[in-house]
Amino acid sequence: MIEMRRSEDRGTADFGWLYSRHTFSFGNYYDLNQVGFSDLLVINDDIVQPGQGFGKHPHRDMEIFSYVLDGALEHKDSMGTGSVIRPGDVQMMSAGTGITHSEFNHSGSELVHFLQIWITPKIKGIKTRYQQTHFPDAEKRGKLRLIVSPDEESGSLPVCQNARVYAGLFDGEEQASFELVPGRYAYIHVARGEVLVNGIHFEGGDGARVRDEPSINIHAGKGAEVLVFDLRANELPSR
Repeated sequence: MIEMRRSEDRGTADFGWLYSRHTFSFGNYYDLNQVGFSDLLVINDDIVQPGQGFGKHPHRDMEIFSYVLDGALEHKDSMGTGSVIRPGDVQMMSAGTGITHSEFNHSGSELVHFLQIWITPKIKGIKTRYQQTHFPDAEKRGKLRLIVSPDEESGSLPVCQNARVYAGLFDGEEQASFELVPGRYAYIHVARGEVLVNGIHFEGGDGARVRDEPSINIHAGKGAEVLVFDLRANELPSR
């Protein structure tokens, strides 16, 4: 079963310097029926104005990763880490015992567009950690490239949860299939473009919960960038 979550049905936050769409309940947006899925708690689709951003703020006991679509995102944290994240880069931060960080648009003239995604950890109070890796387009073109996993398989970034995240780029006749292990769930998020998933038309910002499907088949893309989350068969995240 594929349960669609259309882009226009997402929550919205507009602060002038930030325009955000919330797949799941976040901040001032709350929907009783949209409080995460399995261990996936947050998918925020953020656009930040030039030179603006999120000032220093704390997190703990959360696996947080950022996926930049356009522009450049500047990160600083209480571990002394400083980096700039650009398209193709994935940043993973385990907040663990507690961390403060800031995120700003690195450019004074261009927007930055990125996804910030939260996954609940299987263990609380772990050591804080920050890592960043670049995944070239060639590794995602017409395929699903593993970018996040619990065991760092194939150079993916580590996450403290039984979850895996894949990213792919699809145009024209490019296609890929993902076999779902029986008893696992999945979540699909189309970051941009258009694509067919199991014959269903998705546009940028659309997502879907996937249950009891043997496979996910992605094809007929038009500038599509897709994330696939392989998740435990839980309905809601544990906090």
